[in-house]
Amino acid sequence: MATEASIYQTLTEIFHDVFVREDIQLRPDLKAADVEGWDSFKQIEIIVAAEQRFGIRLNSREMDSLTCVGDLARVIEQKLPEG
Repeated sequence: MATEASIYQTLTEIFHDVFVREDIQLRPDLKAADVEGWDSFKQIEIIVAAEQRFGIRLNSREMDSLTCVGDLARVIEQKLPEG
């Protein structure tokens, strides 16, 4: 079972890959406006990478509800199989 810490660890790797930067520190309230270069294209890259890494699919309503990293982590946690 994935823990919140392991989800954030994987998301951190995804963000570092997408932005080609190692200095991004994820926190639940981190928003696109807080990260230089985080535009709609990067958002898509983040979502696609998360879907691939976690083996999940987000629907359009879930994608539209994402306002910060914490929202993404919550959706991922809800979609992962138990235990």
